[in-house]
Formats: sequence, structure tokens, C-alpha cells
Amino acid sequence: MRPSVVITGGNRGIGLATAEEFARLGHSVVLVARNPAAAGEAARLGAGLVTADLSTLRGIRSAAGELAAVCPRPDVLIHNAGIWPAARRLTEDGFEESFAVNHLAPFLLNHLLQDRLSRVVQVTAGLYVKGRADPGRTPTGADFSPVRTYADTKLCNLALLPLWAARWRERGVTIDAVHPGVIRTGLGDRGGPVGVLLKVAKLLWKAPAEGATAVLGVAMDRAGTGRYFDVDRELPLEPVAADAVLARRLWAQAAELTGVA
Repeated sequence: MRPSVVITGGNRGIGLATAEEFARLGHSVVLVARNPAAAGEAARLGAGLVTADLSTLRGIRSAAGELAAVCPRPDVLIHNAGIWPAARRLTEDGFEESFAVNHLAPFLLNHLLQDRLSRVVQVTAGLYVKGRADPGRTPTGADFSPVRTYADTKLCNLALLPLWAARWRERGVTIDAVHPGVIRTGLGDRGGPVGVLLKVAKLLWKAPAEGATAVLGVAMDRAGTGRYFDVDRELPLEPVAADAVLARRLWAQAAELTGVA
């Protein structure tokens, strides 16, 4: 039986490039994407597709249910889906959209699928060091910033990495996080003059295939758990993400917000 990998946000950017690499290596690949048009990419790769909106609790639970049927025991689950919004938008559950996608979706999927998992990789961002997660304000975007909120939500997610590693250690499930580098994708695209400048700057950034190489490397490395990688270098979490008190508070809050408490 071919090893299997599930990739959220797998229809474009780093997610798609990572899916292409796993398919090339002979893995069975399942993409999780919001846009039904991802069926074209899935067909090209010979991959499975789960269509789900990971910005809503309803969509996350739907994705978990479909994955249980399509890929009962993935060898690797890669949380790649992420957004960087230019404006504050609330989901149907009342959460700021990037908080839901970048933080709550991986948290809830981990809970719903944990009895089926073997290896989990969280694609994160080095910008987490600029984050200032406020459990009282960040979930609803009361502290929204077009620049900093992305870092805030990535910090929320990354701070839970040691807790997941400890929770799963006796089960033999491993989890690591990787910042794949500054990659040329559609993440954070804007309109207007700022958007034009960003597009020009992105011409100098690395191609998605290079980001995929970093993700693939971490996914295939099962020598440890709870590790953070900057591309291919293992680094300790910066103090802002290594705050155990904040991590426990964020965990309890996420459990309450997603209904897994």
C-alpha cells in the first residue's frame, strides 16, 4: 500500500507544490481545498479531493468526516492552509477569518483525527516572532491589523506545538512545524498601490517548489517531535511562542471555541 499524505490548502502555492512532490515520490495524495475548481489539480495529480471551508467549524468538521472515509489513516497530515486578510472579516461562527483558518482549523482537525494520525506537519511563518496574541481580542479581530494579525494567528498556532507533542508522545504520533521561507505565492496579495509594490517585491522571492522542499524534508524526518524548523534548520522557539502559560491559555480557549473541551 502506498504511503498517504493529506495537505490542506493543497490546490495552490506551497500546498500544490508539496502535493506534486509527494505524488512524484509515489505517495497517495489527498488535497483539502475550499474551491471546487481544485478538482482539476487533483485529477492532474491523481489525487483525492475533499472540498471544505476551513474558516468555519461546520466546514472543519465536514472535512474531518470526509477524510475519515477517503483517507482513514494518513501517514502525514500537513496543515498548509492559511490566509493573510487585508481587512477584518468575521466567519459565521463570529471569529476573525484568519484566526479561524490559521489557528482553529489545525487545532480542531488534530482533535477530530488524532486517533488516525501518525505524523503531523504545521506550515507556519517566521513572522510569528512579531505576533502579540491577545486571547481576549484576537479571536474576534478586535485587535485586527492588516499586517500584524497574520503574525498573531500564526503565533497562536505555533505556541501549541509543544503541547501537541507532549499529548501525543506516548501514542507515537509526531508533530513538527516548519517556516518554508519567503515564498512567492498569492498569500497576502492586496489591491491598490500597496498591492502593486508587493507584486513587484515578490518577483525576488523564491518559487513555491523551494518552499515545498522544506515542507517535504520535515515531513519525511520522523526523528523527533515538537520541533520548529526555519526551512531546513531546527531552531528553538522564540520566547514569545515558548510561553507555557500563554500556550495553556490558548489551548483552553481553542478547546472551548471549537467545542472539544
